Amino acid sequence: MNKTLKIYIGILVALMVLIVFVDANRPKPINWTPSFDVNSKIPFGLYVFNEEKDTYFKGDTIQTIQSTPYEFLDAFYDYDTLVDTYTTNGTFLAIDSDYTIDETSTEELLLFVSHGNDAFLSMNTFSTTLEDSLGFSYSNLYFQEQLEVSLANPSLSKKSFEMKMGVNGYHFTSFDTLKTTVLGYQKIDKKTQVNFIKVPYGKGNFYLHLQPFAFTNYYLLKNKNVEYAEKVLSYIPKGNLFWYPNQQYKSGISSSPLRFILSQEGLRWAWYLFLIGMIIFMIFNAKRKQRIIPIIKPLTNTTVDFTKTIGNLYFQEGNHDTIMEKKIIYFLEKIRQDYLLDTQNLDDDFIKKLHQKSGKDIALIENVVMLIKRQRKTFKSTEAELIELNAVIEKVLETKK
Repeated sequence: MNKTLKIYIGILVALMVLIVFVDANRPKPINWTPSFDVNSKIPFGLYVFNEEKDTYFKGDTIQTIQSTPYEFLDAFYDYDTLVDTYTTNGTFLAIDSDYTIDETSTEELLLFVSHGNDAFLSMNTFSTTLEDSLGFSYSNLYFQEQLEVSLANPSLSKKSFEMKMGVNGYHFTSFDTLKTTVLGYQKIDKKTQVNFIKVPYGKGNFYLHLQPFAFTNYYLLKNKNVEYAEKVLSYIPKGNLFWYPNQQYKSGISSSPLRFILSQEGLRWAWYLFLIGMIIFMIFNAKRKQRIIPIIKPLTNTTVDFTKTIGNLYFQEGNHDTIMEKKIIYFLEKIRQDYLLDTQNLDDDFIKKLHQKSGKDIALIENVVMLIKRQRKTFKSTEAELIELNAVIEKVLETKK
């Protein structure tokens, strides 16, 4: 690991430690997002409601819907008999910021209620299909900072409840007064508006409520407001309750670990830092690295071994003439290469020039020339003559160290 990479790793570690320290010591901001998620503990989540629903509906059978309302309710519809009917009865319950039930499920819900069942919907908005089918309309007064909510039945509660956080100005503007029952009001700037009604539909009833924030964590944990939520829920008939939470169906689609990591601030930042660190690591390791250079052994010079083998062969055969001739050829070739002398005529001029260029004793040079001429004249030699010629040639070619 080079020095530069160590410096960048040290900077990255120091940055991570600094971020963790700052994050651990700063006050965690409050998330006021209206999630209406049953798993959310932020102020406008439904975690408390979901945990305490058995207390609010004591004695009722509560079944959580984990699919679309259409899929859930249609499974109870009896197609086998000539009389249209459902094999179960009860109340459909949904609390959300806005009406998010799809059109097909809305039609199924209307059919379910018309067969003698009920539906409690607490939302800021409703679908056009629901408005047209039940004959009501609603509107909104924007930029409301606070309001007072109350119930129409004085026997349930004679006092009003103040709401400041998450309030809205949605209220019912028209409905069929002959069949619709007003169950609750809200007062904004001394103006009283209807925010809770009961609308009969077929053999059943729709309970429509326009202040869903009353059931969020923020208000259920406030002693002054939890009573209002309990009194509103008391209108729901006893029996089976089909609870359709905001995120239940949607969260069932994906439950990957990454989704949970990104939903938690600490884990989310840890994931981001991991990705940044990996990118930095890959950038600095993308440089070309020199691979280990293998040791290549030089090719062995077999010429000397070959020459020795051939020489031994000639020597064992007693062929001294051939060996001497090859020694003479080697000697003269060496003289031509090293001293650039013409070896055609081995005369006095040659002896003088070789003496001058090689620095060898002139008598030694004269001796080797004499031996060469003798060999070329007789073409016969003995072992002693071969040894003598080899010794003289080696002395002439010997280099000074």
